[in-house]
Formats: sequence, C-alpha cells, structure tokens
Amino acid sequence: MEAKKLLFIQGGGNNGYGADEALVASLKQHLGKGYQINYPKIQSDETALDFGWTKQIGLHIDSIGRDLILVGHSFGASMILKYLSEHPVNKTIEGIFLLATPFWSGNEEWQKGLQLRDHFADSLPDEAPLFLYHCRDDEEVPFSHLDQYRRKLNKATFRDIPGGGHQFNNDLFYIAGDIKTL
Repeated sequence: MEAKKLLFIQGGGNNGYGADEALVASLKQHLGKGYQINYPKIQSDETALDFGWTKQIGLHIDSIGRDLILVGHSFGASMILKYLSEHPVNKTIEGIFLLATPFWSGNEEWQKGLQLRDHFADSLPDEAPLFLYHCRDDEEVPFSHLDQYRRKLNKATFRDIPGGGHQFNNDLFYIAGDIKTL
C-alpha cells in the first residue's frame, strides 16, 4: 500500500521552519510508516502582498501526487486557507488540519494581503474535512482567533486544547489521531 502524502506548511517568523521541525517529527512519530511528510522551507518575499506564501504553497501542492493531506501551523495555516479559498485545486485533498491559525484583520497595510475574502468559506474544497486546533494558552496567536473561525466555518471541526502553547508542547498526538480517521 502506498504511503499517504502529507504537506506540512511551517509557521512564519525568523525561525518558523526550525521551530516547526519538532512538530513535524512528532507527527511522523505518531502517524507511523503509512505517511510520507513533505516539509518544504517557505521563503518570505517582502515585495508580495502575502509575502509570497500562497504561490509557494500552490507549487508544493501541485508537486505532490493526486491525493494529499494538508497541515499548517500558525502563519502557514492561515496561508493554506487563503490559497484554498482563492485558487482551484485539481486533486483530492483528503483533509485539512490547521494549528494555531491567525485570523487576519485590521487596517494596517501589511495585513491587507493576508486577509481572507468575506465569503472565503464558500470557496474551500467541499469534500475535504477541515480541522482547526488551538491551545488555550497560546502566547502568540490569541485563542479568540479560533472563535473568529467558528463564526465563519460551519463545516469545520474545532479542537480546543487546554494547554501546550503556540507550539503544542511539540506533540501533535491529537492531530495525528484525527488524520488517521481519514
């Protein structure tokens, strides 16, 4: 049996890729051998409105076979939502798993290119189960952002995790359990 393909998109910041390596390692450990995790390093482009992330996410989605699972952390999770709501995907997305996802709002110029369209939920892939996870003690992305998504995403499953901070204590046991249900 062929391994399921998973694309993990890192969080932002100066060392988002390095910080999220522990999350990817945890996911590999909890999922086991039936999954192949692709963990590309996303480079920010300061000249692009979304810092170039959606274009790179699209290229990585296109490079993976017919079926895939998407996992994103923090800034990467928000850019997965932005990409999926603004671009058609011509393959089967088996599931979307978003961790500590910021809900971009505000009038500052740098935020405008990160914001989702008003009815973004209507443009997401219908067939793909969508899960959002957020730790109550997240020190980087306020827990209230999860409530913003609750108001917008009727079909999503929300996981309110009591503790683990922004990095989920580097243990993605909960997420791996949900991925294995696909």
